[in-house]
Amino acid sequence: MDIVQYILAGIVVGFCVGVTGVGGGSLMTPILISLLKIEPHIAIGTDLLYASISKFCGSMVHAKKLNIVWPIVIFLALGSIPASFATNWVLHNFLSQSPDFKKLLTIVLGFMLLLTGVSIVFRQQIEKFVNRFRKDLPEQPSPEQQIELIKHKKMSMMIMGVVLGVLVTLSSVGAGAFGIMALVLMFPYLPMIRIIGSDVVHAVLLTFVAGLGHMTAGNVDFSLLMWLLVGSIPAIIVGTLLSSSMPDRLIRKILGVTLCLLGINFMLNPVKAKVPAQPKPATALVVASSSR
Repeated sequence: MDIVQYILAGIVVGFCVGVTGVGGGSLMTPILISLLKIEPHIAIGTDLLYASISKFCGSMVHAKKLNIVWPIVIFLALGSIPASFATNWVLHNFLSQSPDFKKLLTIVLGFMLLLTGVSIVFRQQIEKFVNRFRKDLPEQPSPEQQIELIKHKKMSMMIMGVVLGVLVTLSSVGAGAFGIMALVLMFPYLPMIRIIGSDVVHAVLLTFVAGLGHMTAGNVDFSLLMWLLVGSIPAIIVGTLLSSSMPDRLIRKILGVTLCLLGINFMLNPVKAKVPAQPKPATALVVASSSR
């Protein structure tokens, strides 16, 4: 029954990703924790490797179509990869034995789900806001000018990478929605497809490194990972093929509201460490045995 549930979870998430393009991490992790009752650290660690594998195919497509701005990927990675290593080191050496470990992970996950949900629900308003900046540009920069403008913001991108590295390593959520939203505001003159392509490639690198860190700490269930991929990969293909005939906006709205509610629930009711059962006092045992 567990295998069937894992495959079904992969199918549901894969189909939603194929239809809407919403990142799998924002859907998979809450499903694993809330419905399948997987421990938060195992769900997050497994989902990070799941995300890196599932996003890899998409990154190959973007690379083939030349949709990747490599300076953006490099500068983001210079901040996010070290931040992910540092976060995993702190988790493994200081926080993993704390009784508030699961609570911390769940609260961060809830915050990132809420942020992702808001970005999905108000996507049109965000795009309209960004388009104002696009119209205010005096002229479209040439590719060479774009590279120079990007290099001038390398420090901002590295700081953004640090933030992403910490949050994604803690929650497995945010590399897609949060990353794209920040890049759009930072580079309004870049075509959206190049921002998406750059973000996907950086997300592959970040989730892979963060997932490896969780794997070394024993936070990855490889059996779970395999069955999730078995369900999700065909579902992503089917969802992508059917996306043109599906009510994309309605599904996005439902997903966004659901993620907001899940995020609020995780922040208000975080998963806590189970208190071990206290052994019965020796005197009680003696009395019980003497009464016999």
